[in-house]
Amino acid sequence: MIRRRLRIPRVARCGLTSTPPLASRSLPFAQSIIQAQAAQSRSLGYHYVPKLIHDFEKTGVPDFLSAEGYDIAWKQYQTLMIEKLEEKTAETQWANKELLNVVLHTAREPRDAAIFNYASMAHNNHFFFKGLSPTTVEIPHQLKADLERSFGSIETLRREMVYTADAMFGPGFVWLVQVRQSGMNAFKILTTYLAGTPYAAAHFRRQNLDANTDIGGNSQKGITAGHKYLENSANAAGKRSEEASKESKIAPGGIDVHPVLCLNTWEHVWLRDFGMGVGGMGGKLEYAEAWWYRIDWNVVAEMANKNKATLYK
Repeated sequence: MIRRRLRIPRVARCGLTSTPPLASRSLPFAQSIIQAQAAQSRSLGYHYVPKLIHDFEKTGVPDFLSAEGYDIAWKQYQTLMIEKLEEKTAETQWANKELLNVVLHTAREPRDAAIFNYASMAHNNHFFFKGLSPTTVEIPHQLKADLERSFGSIETLRREMVYTADAMFGPGFVWLVQVRQSGMNAFKILTTYLAGTPYAAAHFRRQNLDANTDIGGNSQKGITAGHKYLENSANAAGKRSEEASKESKIAPGGIDVHPVLCLNTWEHVWLRDFGMGVGGMGGKLEYAEAWWYRIDWNVVAEMANKNKATLYK
């Protein structure tokens, strides 16, 4: 025989009122909670969500990201990375360090892996969004000449970046980087996966191989990657202080590169507006194609000019 039990409503303890889950509240109220949390994260701590050059808040990035897609990929995600970074760096030597400084100096420390990941993702995501424009921007003459010398044509550069992004079997970034080659200003394309960074001083954590396709148990790339990991780990051992880490700026086998542009291939950035790409419609390829026409080439040229002083000093 089944006996019914009297259900007694729970009473809030310690004078606290019970609050329904966020999902059960009205949408406007839920949005106000998210906005309040975002505002708080921007106002507390040393690290913060920076203001972008262009204001995309109301309209999104025209013909690229909707206002909702922009909100998820920039405002919410960047806020989350900063919140996590503030949490991990509280009362540490990294609490009051610039974001890139944190990335470069935690790249070699396994114990700081979480700090590196949050700092690097925050930096990479900002790098991507600060290079966007609401309109099509012409490539400045000198930058165009340098890019054509490196890639043969601007169309070749476009195809390389777009199709490299589409071919990445995992989230990450496609970078246009500036290097010194045979005494000339040159550019190359490289990829980083997950929270990997392109900076030479942090090449221990560049993560430039696709673990889904490149690193097999017996593959040559996998064996080489393993050897480099062991070599880098041994080289980095004992370099625990910021002063000591300055002694070796470039990881073994690395070259000095300076990023000027990047394309974010994480799914949370493009899935909302472009879908999965089923049947050849939308997807990451269409997202990458649309991105090309929203690059702020003036920002790219400005960074390239600043990098020249470092490359040729």
